[in-house]
Amino acid sequence: MSTTSTSAQVPKLRFSGFEGEWHATTIFEVGKVVTGGTPDTTNRSLYGGGFMFVSPADIGDARYVNATAKTLTEAGHRAGRRIPKGSILFVCIGSTIGKVAQAGAECTTNQQINAVVPDRKNDSNFLVCVLDKQAAQIRLLAGKQAVPIINKSTFAAIQITIPTLPEQQKIAAFLTAVDGRIEQLSRKKALLEATKKGVMQQLFTQTLRFQDDHGHDFPYWEEKTLGEVAKLSKGAGISKADIEESGATPCIRYGELYTEYAELISVVKSRTNLPVKDLVLSRKNDVIIPASGETHIDIARAACVMEDGVALGGDLNIMRTKHNGVFLAYYLNNACKHAIASVAQGSSVVHLYPDQLRRLALRLPSLPEQTKIAGFLSALDGKIGAVGEQMRQTQAWKKGLLQQMFV
Repeated sequence: MSTTSTSAQVPKLRFSGFEGEWHATTIFEVGKVVTGGTPDTTNRSLYGGGFMFVSPADIGDARYVNATAKTLTEAGHRAGRRIPKGSILFVCIGSTIGKVAQAGAECTTNQQINAVVPDRKNDSNFLVCVLDKQAAQIRLLAGKQAVPIINKSTFAAIQITIPTLPEQQKIAAFLTAVDGRIEQLSRKKALLEATKKGVMQQLFTQTLRFQDDHGHDFPYWEEKTLGEVAKLSKGAGISKADIEESGATPCIRYGELYTEYAELISVVKSRTNLPVKDLVLSRKNDVIIPASGETHIDIARAACVMEDGVALGGDLNIMRTKHNGVFLAYYLNNACKHAIASVAQGSSVVHLYPDQLRRLALRLPSLPEQTKIAGFLSALDGKIGAVGEQMRQTQAWKKGLLQQMFV
């Protein structure tokens, strides 16, 4: 690749061997625009093996759509507007306007999707990148209305700037390889997450047991209540307005357990300048769990704080224990999730009180086995996090390339 001038019709970053300006055109001029429809329910395939039917819900982060769960009979497929494999699918109605992907197989779509079937002079893999890059600008065409919509004629008239077919193919091949790397990392992350889920199921039901450093079995797990193994208390109020980027004291608010943290909190993301005398500060190994949430099942969000002196917000239950806090967080989030949900109270806002948690029945291994389990699961989470970070970096790199490789 080489860096070029910043002419309005020439990209900043370009493969060698290509010269001249890109030319302005419209979606209508690069292919056929096809709007989907809604097939009769009698044409839905109930047994699988039918033809793919795509709705906006099927378009996610993946480059290709393979909506195998939604299929049509052959009659339904013939009656619909058939879209060839590789065509570009662009959501043009509703709250998800701008979602874009390619058809992984021949398909039909619902009426919320406009499909672009490129002609032979243009490359589908290149054009999907163009529309992805321009999605934010295209969304603005819908305006502000109860049901946002970009009609077929408006969509077809959208201007794009493109190079010759050979340059399109060169760019598309490169970006397809980048997408392949992202999808490979995504599959690896999903596999690690599935492995973690399966191992936790076996560990917490004692189907899988560790041995000590001498190859001996650990003792049987013992029945306890949470109140027997931990002292429970509450944090002190820290509002959103109390958060300051350069605050003197690291802090955790209950909502962050839903958005920022998993079972182990080693890096605290928020800070406050509230007086220390008004705060409840953590001790390393404290386990925290929200005191309120939106649903019963989601409130089981325990996490272990890995440092002293972190201010803990008022809507947090704090469990101070001599047991392994990391193990306890994993155990509560998984083996006890439904038990915690059953004792939480409320409907529109769910509450979880220390007295309810104290009575929670547990089956706990010895401290050395807790440490083994915690170390294994946190190492597995470390691998998942590392792969996730590789994905984020690759996606950010791709985003930067899109800014420079397109006009």
